[in-house]
Amino acid sequence: MEVTLIKKEVVAVQLPKHEDHWLPLSNLDFCILHPLDFSIFFCYKKPTCKDNWTFVAMVEVLKKALKEALVPFYALAGEKVPNSMGEHKLHCNNRGVDFTDAFANIELQKLNLYEPDEIIGCKLVPKKENGVLAVQATGFKCGGLVLACTFDHQIVDAYSAGMFLVSWAEIAQSKPFSSLPTFNQPCANHFENRICLVKADIINQLQSQASTKESKRTKLESFSALLWKISAESAKNKGVSKLGIVVDGRLMLSFGDKEKTSLMSSYFGNVLSIPYDSKKIDELIEKPLSWVANEVHGFLEGAKTKEHFLDLIDWVEAHRPVQSLAKVYSSGNKEGPALVVSSGQHFPISKVDFGWGKSAFGSFYFPWGGNAGYVMPIPCPSGKGDWVVYMHMLKRELELIECEAAHVFKPCTSDCLN
Repeated sequence: MEVTLIKKEVVAVQLPKHEDHWLPLSNLDFCILHPLDFSIFFCYKKPTCKDNWTFVAMVEVLKKALKEALVPFYALAGEKVPNSMGEHKLHCNNRGVDFTDAFANIELQKLNLYEPDEIIGCKLVPKKENGVLAVQATGFKCGGLVLACTFDHQIVDAYSAGMFLVSWAEIAQSKPFSSLPTFNQPCANHFENRICLVKADIINQLQSQASTKESKRTKLESFSALLWKISAESAKNKGVSKLGIVVDGRLMLSFGDKEKTSLMSSYFGNVLSIPYDSKKIDELIEKPLSWVANEVHGFLEGAKTKEHFLDLIDWVEAHRPVQSLAKVYSSGNKEGPALVVSSGQHFPISKVDFGWGKSAFGSFYFPWGGNAGYVMPIPCPSGKGDWVVYMHMLKRELELIECEAAHVFKPCTSDCLN
């Protein structure tokens, strides 16, 4: 597959609303190690609506809407600048967003979605060289389109990315904003990448197996418990295995107050914590899924409180300017593997519609470079309850999944685009 770069330009607001505006990073932003970028991509089939949606026309709509979206989301058009202590601040100077137009010489259906490194990671996902956000729109022979965005994770988390993408899509269709951002701070074995589909009925079965008469576990807890057992099974000669789960603190920092809930729902930035636990490998292998799910539930509950997030904010403040990061990010070592599961269950993928229809497929792409694996499930655009699961895991873990959990994790193929 060849991808030809047609044009690269900087998209900026013509009349900057917040020129030379400075934003300090929050304590929770400093929990994200710099530099760390993540990407998300959307596959759109050739539009079937009556409008003449050529690739040129679609890109024109994207760029025009992006210029408008960068007015309320002005932080994405800025750039990070270190101060005298080495801490970064966000300079909202309307530097703009690097936007690349490209063309692929194959049909969209020929994309290898299951192994994203060679094509998606190298040719369709933009490398962010400057600023906070980079965008690439790639046209295909069939008339389809892949839209890929790369964000600076120290400025943007998955929730914030979803907020921006939905707003961008709403502008493209001349719809009113459903949500506007606020930027006030709230209180040895190499890794490979795979993208899989987990069907809704399988998720329900996992939840049933992980629950007991006394306690029903959530889908995420059940799914994470399975991954923890798989990770342990792949490392029988090790001592312990660690599991961390990303928790969004917006609800906890709302304190149950309606006004604060509204403010936090529009907060743009990182509001994340990654609680984790460590268990003996033998224990994780021998115990039933319900026991492991209970352990997951146990360490998650401690982080789902306002006190946890307030303490985290205070801790980072006390240690600045020294950068902080979640322990589990770098805790995969000789003792055993570590894995982080993020929750994209509420990611608004079905709302990222720029006027030519909803995406047929979308996934995160985040080979984050730590010593821990990373898994991100998001809803399938079909709306049937299926999950698209991005996995950045050790090769031996992925091989075990392919051998013993193939009934759960189905490789994403061109069928996902139909």
